Amino acid sequence: MFNSLSDRLTATFKNLRGKGRLTEADVDATVREIRRALLDADVAVSVVREFTARIRERALGAEVSAALNPSQQIVKIVNEELQEVLGGETRRIRLAKTGPTIIMLAGLQGAGKTTLAGKLAKWLKAQGHSPMLVACDLQRPNAVTQLQIVGERAGVPVFAPHPGTTSDLDVPTGDPVAVARAGVDEARQKLHDVVIVDTAGRLGVDAEMMDQARRIRQAIIPNEVLFVIDSMIGQDAVNTAVAFDEGVNFTGVVLSKLDGDARGGAALSVASVTGKPVMFASTGEGLDDFELFHPDRMASRILDMGDVLTLIEQAEKNWDKDEAARMAKKFADQEDFTLDDFLAQMQQIRNMGSMKKMLMMMPGAQNIRQQLEQFDEREIDRVEAIVRSMTPHERVAPKIINGSRRARIARGSGVHVSEVNGLLERFVQAQKMMKKLAQGGGMPGMPGMPGIGGGGSRKGAKSAPKKKARSGNPAKAAQELRDAENKRAKSVPTGAAFGQAGGDFDPSQLNLPKGFDKFLK
Repeated sequence: MFNSLSDRLTATFKNLRGKGRLTEADVDATVREIRRALLDADVAVSVVREFTARIRERALGAEVSAALNPSQQIVKIVNEELQEVLGGETRRIRLAKTGPTIIMLAGLQGAGKTTLAGKLAKWLKAQGHSPMLVACDLQRPNAVTQLQIVGERAGVPVFAPHPGTTSDLDVPTGDPVAVARAGVDEARQKLHDVVIVDTAGRLGVDAEMMDQARRIRQAIIPNEVLFVIDSMIGQDAVNTAVAFDEGVNFTGVVLSKLDGDARGGAALSVASVTGKPVMFASTGEGLDDFELFHPDRMASRILDMGDVLTLIEQAEKNWDKDEAARMAKKFADQEDFTLDDFLAQMQQIRNMGSMKKMLMMMPGAQNIRQQLEQFDEREIDRVEAIVRSMTPHERVAPKIINGSRRARIARGSGVHVSEVNGLLERFVQAQKMMKKLAQGGGMPGMPGMPGIGGGGSRKGAKSAPKKKARSGNPAKAAQELRDAENKRAKSVPTGAAFGQAGGDFDPSQLNLPKGFDKFLK
């Protein structure tokens, strides 16, 4: 969402690097570029004017003039001001002291209220609550049916006594106010501690819709009124937010479709103009693509500083602790890292969600955004298909996988043999790294990088043999290269089922499980 804005701001700050002192002209040029970047991102003009004025005032003040690194101090100032524009601090749901907590959703049609109701319900359920959805949108065709489907997917009950309309030709007959009141009563009887009321929207703000939302609010007296706004709406976001604030006096904002490719100015405008905090953000189409909004983390994302805290939280939420403990024990016991372990770790990563989204949370990710956008999420599926096409024995002893076995694995997984070769090469490197770290050595190929048990260099460790310098004569150098290739080809075993053609067979070379060598005699 904020890619364009992030690129512009990052480029602006690069111009300040290496300057020991910032003149007023430098500050004015920086503020001017920030103003252009915000306006291009569809941020409201009033917000841009106040934002840049505060930055200029602080940048020309004592805090920058006394700073050892003025350029970093400017970035710090912009980061802090962005946090203020986005709401200042994280705002959580205010829970009712007695009875169910009532949450009312309001917003325009198409903003994503119904889907967000399911996302919020699932998120609250994961927090230990017992939510219930109430279908009060009786005007949009099949809105009630959609909420029932979303509720079923989220695993929460839906109170829907009226079916609503099924087409644009139907005349709405139900009373949304009565349904909302009955839904709250039903939640009290069924002992649900949270009630989420989905209300109707329109393609534009009108008096009838606002009057209906106002009457629902007066009937159920909600603890929270969340205004759901499409992050891709652009400059009209401010006018819409102001109209809803005057109509229903919402208490918080939810940004939907934050994963879109629009400029994202709505997110930077609504909280500042209305004075109401952004509480949640919808970041995708799945029910799990929903998160609590942290202004400080969002500001860090915009400035390409990453969001490592959210990344850690996602890992803690989705990571299998039993599997992590098993791998830790295996690592401590210096057992071999097998392809089954490799597959298990890949599945753990998949459970965390989109690889692109996770990698974009890393600091400096904007510099490699083009490569990340070209990343194929199905690569993990191909890796899993390749590993599952191997026999159990091949997974624990990959050294036996010769040419014929690689061809069979490629056919079974629907890939080329070169992809199987590439996976096995990457696995061998990972296996070496795990073994080196478990033994207390350094990272292979990275001198001085300490391992788990000690430093990167150990006494008595043999240094790698030096490569023989190649001749400067082109003809002689080509002959030396051919001789080396022939020597390497002779050393590679080929042929038999276990990758060994004739000669003395030594099972210890295969790195097999304990006791397995007796079956090969």
